[in-house]
Amino acid sequence: MYFGGLLKNSLIDYPGKVSCVLFSAGCNFHCPYCHNPELARGDVPPANRISLETALEFLESRRGLLEGVVLSGGEPALEESLPQICKHIKKLGYPVKLDTNGSRPAILAQLFEENCIDYVAMDIKAPLSGYYPDITSKHIEDQLQASIQLIMSSGRDYEFRTTCARPFAGPQNIAAIAATIQGARRYVLQPFNPQVVLDPAFFNTYPHHPGDTQIESIRDKISPLIGECVIR
Repeated sequence: MYFGGLLKNSLIDYPGKVSCVLFSAGCNFHCPYCHNPELARGDVPPANRISLETALEFLESRRGLLEGVVLSGGEPALEESLPQICKHIKKLGYPVKLDTNGSRPAILAQLFEENCIDYVAMDIKAPLSGYYPDITSKHIEDQLQASIQLIMSSGRDYEFRTTCARPFAGPQNIAAIAATIQGARRYVLQPFNPQVVLDPAFFNTYPHHPGDTQIESIRDKISPLIGECVIR
């Protein structure tokens, strides 16, 4: 396998830690607002690909400087060897955070069972019945619900995240998502950024997205359902 990108230093991707981010290539979703379109398509030129060996050498060289490693994408859980990759990273002394869309609960369960990850961030794009057909070509409510339950019962630190993009996540939809994850430790609302997205034309039909003031209002309304609800 290979990584499609590396962010050498980040102060925001792993809460409370100075981290780096390794990006996997390829995704089984096609979210129109995805801000990593090349990675989502798996469209990484060979010259830009980073081997696992090279990534581990980098992590070895940054021991004592970095405090954690984030595996993002794309969708890292599509990689069957993800548990082994995480174990390699943890052997170097790094806690591992996984960014995932929650579509592969079996891989997630294996990661928990084998103590491969320390923090999970699952993106919830819309109410669970609202992924088809614009985000995925399959109905995957059961898989998403299974991942939510696994994460909330895992004993690891975690957060759920939603990008506030219409038609997927307006005020009513975010309220429905919050009800689905009621009792969760942390729920992060992210403003929509239209500058670089997978399908810009999609949003010609939906030009009005929740702004800062409306997102703050949404947060205040759903906060009683969540341990911590923040805007990032």
